[in-house]
Amino acid sequence: MAHVVSQSAYQRLTDRLNRFPQGAPPSELLTRILMVLFDRRDAELVSLLPIKPFTLQKAARIWRRPENETRRILDRLADKALLVDIDVHGETNYALPPPMAGFFEFSMMRIRKDIDQKLLAELFYEYLNVEEDFVRTLFTEGETQLGRAFVNETVLADQPTLVVLDWERASQVIRTASHRGVSTCYCRHKMMHLDRACDAPLQICMTFNTSARSLIRHGHAREVDDSEALELLAEAREHHLVQFGENVRQGVNFICNCCGCCCEAMLAARRFAIMHPVHTTGFLPRVDENSCSGCGKCVDRCPVAAMTLVSANDPKHPKRKIAHVDPQRCLGCGVCVDACEKTTSLRLERRPRRVLTPLNTVHRSVIMAVERGKLQHLIFDNRVLWHHRALAAVLGAILRLPPVKRAMATDQVKSRYLEALALRFS
Repeated sequence: MAHVVSQSAYQRLTDRLNRFPQGAPPSELLTRILMVLFDRRDAELVSLLPIKPFTLQKAARIWRRPENETRRILDRLADKALLVDIDVHGETNYALPPPMAGFFEFSMMRIRKDIDQKLLAELFYEYLNVEEDFVRTLFTEGETQLGRAFVNETVLADQPTLVVLDWERASQVIRTASHRGVSTCYCRHKMMHLDRACDAPLQICMTFNTSARSLIRHGHAREVDDSEALELLAEAREHHLVQFGENVRQGVNFICNCCGCCCEAMLAARRFAIMHPVHTTGFLPRVDENSCSGCGKCVDRCPVAAMTLVSANDPKHPKRKIAHVDPQRCLGCGVCVDACEKTTSLRLERRPRRVLTPLNTVHRSVIMAVERGKLQHLIFDNRVLWHHRALAAVLGAILRLPPVKRAMATDQVKSRYLEALALRFS
């Protein structure tokens, strides 16, 4: 009987996770992962929490517990990086992050004794790399994805006429962040337990702003200033790592420094390239066929197998090869350009079609929810009523959507109010 009750708690927690725009497909592996991270009581309590940030008082009402007891539980969950605590106008709010980017990564962002990280690494690998349903759902559903690549700014130094916007620069994210934290790379740490990790730096993945503040407070990240963070960014580029960060223009909460062999985002970009699992930069490498030597260094360096060597079709040198880029696979990160021994043979240029990046987390969440049929969960959460400012933020994001997606949003919610607003702002 206890087993049935326990399973039921984890099933309810799974249902709760799938109210996010990016969910976690139910499976026996997911249940086993959740059982490592949450005990049964915590799973039951967390399954009752609202989707968006909530206060201590709200949680106490939902759980029907005294506020002092509720605070102890919330703080304990934040200590375990299962919740993040956020300062909002001097008041502490709490939020359950999604599985990824969220508490899956947080569980492996430092060496811990309170959970079996080797077992967890094995379960994560099976769930993400073998079972595949979760990573396919995470990275390929809808047009708008969780993360985007950042361009390697160093390769643009010799191209002063190529305009790079502030939000396209990882360095600008670092300089403007309110808080900066550095943690162990989840992906390489996971692979380390499987004896598959590469030799890329481990202590190099970054969190920013409110997420960083919470992770630093609870010991899951080390606080750094902008100078040290910029030095780590330079170290990442020296090791030919790709900067993969949150797909927003304002308030970026994370930038991972990814290799092609360990990191989930890069592996997904290889496996599901045609579905565009990672938003690209606004750039694309162009090969100068006349000067390319066919050395293959760009091919070896590319983390997503977008570069290949093809025949140069040179009748005087029939065996001559040149580099070729597949624009459908290419992230536009510029790692290949940095590898080119003839810098004039491979250069970045603007993509012919502009890459659209959501303004902020609210805007991205609404678009993702619209595309995945989950907008109603963002607006009408049965577990808690939203504060009017939060609802206004969601509605504002809806009104910034293109007309077709705005129509999809109103159709999902079946709300005359939303329809009137959409028509008003058409």
